Amino acid sequence: MRTIGRVPLTAVVLMTVVSLLNVFGVRLAGMSVVIGVVFFFLTNALEKQSVVVTGLDLKGTRIVLENPAIWLWMVLPLVMNGVCLTVSRLFFPDFLKHILNRTELSVSFGRGVLLILQLAVLAIGEEIAWRAFFQKQLSKSLSVVPALLVTSTLFAFAHFMEGTNAIVLFDLIFVFINSVLYGVIFSKTNNAWVSAISHFAANVFAIVMLGLWRL
Repeated sequence: MRTIGRVPLTAVVLMTVVSLLNVFGVRLAGMSVVIGVVFFFLTNALEKQSVVVTGLDLKGTRIVLENPAIWLWMVLPLVMNGVCLTVSRLFFPDFLKHILNRTELSVSFGRGVLLILQLAVLAIGEEIAWRAFFQKQLSKSLSVVPALLVTSTLFAFAHFMEGTNAIVLFDLIFVFINSVLYGVIFSKTNNAWVSAISHFAANVFAIVMLGLWRL
């Protein structure tokens, strides 16, 4: 296996620290995405990698999407969001408020087009930062499963929001599961656009469900 270079290793450490700080009430987790995206492009520029290698091969996305098996993986996060919100409605009625509090800084509920644009930007940003950069860098030193688990654990912590123990744990578990699914999609395709499409669709579906329940 290859080793992580000094420049990307610096970003990996920074993303880890910023994500963990979120658990201690220092809400800077959004910076982990910024760090990941910046160092993704910086690292690829220094290593002079092609878009095919980096995971941002837009032209290759169509070819990947012609594989029916990938669609199954892409739909699973949407299904998991449906399961999460349905179970929460039955057993954790305060979960809706918890989610709204967690996302209030990043999305504008009730603003239609702006909301969709925000969800799209967040999806591709997180996929570049956490899958195309963080997970891929870890994969240089770790096998696929450990890289997925470490990435998804930190991704979940980056979404941590204070609340009752049961609701916080419930939220983190489903964020972790979806992160693993996005990671599997990226691992199978080496295409952040594909995992971002899945991520975006799952988030839109969750927002629609939340909106309907609020009504």
